[in-house]
Amino acid sequence: MHYAILCYHSEEVVTAWTKEQNDEVMGRLEKVRQRLAGEGKLGPVARLLPTTAATTLRKDRDPPLILDGPFAETKEQFLGFYIVDVADLDEALGIARELGEANPGGAFEIRPLAVYYPAGV
Repeated sequence: MHYAILCYHSEEVVTAWTKEQNDEVMGRLEKVRQRLAGEGKLGPVARLLPTTAATTLRKDRDPPLILDGPFAETKEQFLGFYIVDVADLDEALGIARELGEANPGGAFEIRPLAVYYPAGV
């Protein structure tokens, strides 16, 4: 079963890290990533740039409205994701716990994925 592990954290906190602090957190996360990749359980991983780099398309208007910035103002921002292929939700939660130990603070949202492959792929 494929799951998305969505990473949330306060952008103010993360962008305030020194280069050394950021490198330390990313190094701990890399150890988890390498283990999951070695076990064949890891799909795409992405770290998003800050919300100040976001563009939002509001499709509830005619014509749609394009805005600079994120869709919602929240205390925690969506900062990245992991796609994992594991047996069940319990295993996905275990990975999220391990990621949480490597990068304390914030939250992880775990969602099952419906994976679609176009014909011929």
